[in-house]
Amino acid sequence: MTFKIVTDSCCDLPYKLLEENNVDFISMTITINDNELIDDLGETFDYDVFLQSVREGALPTTSQVNSGRYLEFFRTFVEKKEPVLYLAFSSGLSGSYQSAVQAVEMLKEEYNEVDIYIVDTKAASLGQGLLVYKAIELKKAGHSLEEVLFWLEDNKMNVQSWVTVDDLKHLERGGRISKTTAAIGGLMNIKPIITVDADGKLQNVGKVRGRSKSIKKIVEETVQQIKNPVDQTLFIAYAGDKEGAEKAKELLNDEIQTKEILLYPLGPTIASHTGYGCIAMFSLGAERK
Repeated sequence: MTFKIVTDSCCDLPYKLLEENNVDFISMTITINDNELIDDLGETFDYDVFLQSVREGALPTTSQVNSGRYLEFFRTFVEKKEPVLYLAFSSGLSGSYQSAVQAVEMLKEEYNEVDIYIVDTKAASLGQGLLVYKAIELKKAGHSLEEVLFWLEDNKMNVQSWVTVDDLKHLERGGRISKTTAAIGGLMNIKPIITVDADGKLQNVGKVRGRSKSIKKIVEETVQQIKNPVDQTLFIAYAGDKEGAEKAKELLNDEIQTKEILLYPLGPTIASHTGYGCIAMFSLGAERK
């Protein structure tokens, strides 16, 4: 039986890629300079204008998707009796996952048959996107919904996410670091090294001095943790600094042979919390504990 893969805009895959593969998504919303914007993965969202506002000091905020929006989003598939596999943004970073679960429970009170399966990816940005990409590949290869679901649950904790940010004020505002740490870090050109832990939460796990060293560090961590790179498509996300992302790709290619490395902009929902200059690298590797 055919099924539908759906996700949300935190996957940071391009709109065109999802459209070409018949993957629907639900959008997050961002408020910046008193304007509410819809993160539609670049279909209409002016990412350059958004990033310029961030560079000029704007501090965007984001809102989780509520159960009402999920209810209407999922209802269309239920009414068509189309089974759905939803790959959700990490429950460790947003309440959206729980809203989706609640929406499905409400639909089960309305309809006799609700074939919606939700995967808490415990990942963000192109870590989540990596799992969506893999689900698309498995579906194209003829695997059933149950087989794709099993693969996702069996492998999602192997998604490795290594992140460095260039602007500490966004981490400070989100409570990731203190004001003192942000102030001292800014003066001393300290760049934090961040990963996503087994609970799907961001963890500050190290720091280095200088941009080039921070990029080198996330490459080193990826190389150390990765499994079977020759069979993998790796992802690099960047918030404005494509040159830095290209440098990360070059360093990675110097160390290991991969199937391919894809570079995409960090979506505005995630970039709202990391600021301009964030670079993140995603692969399948050692299991997160």
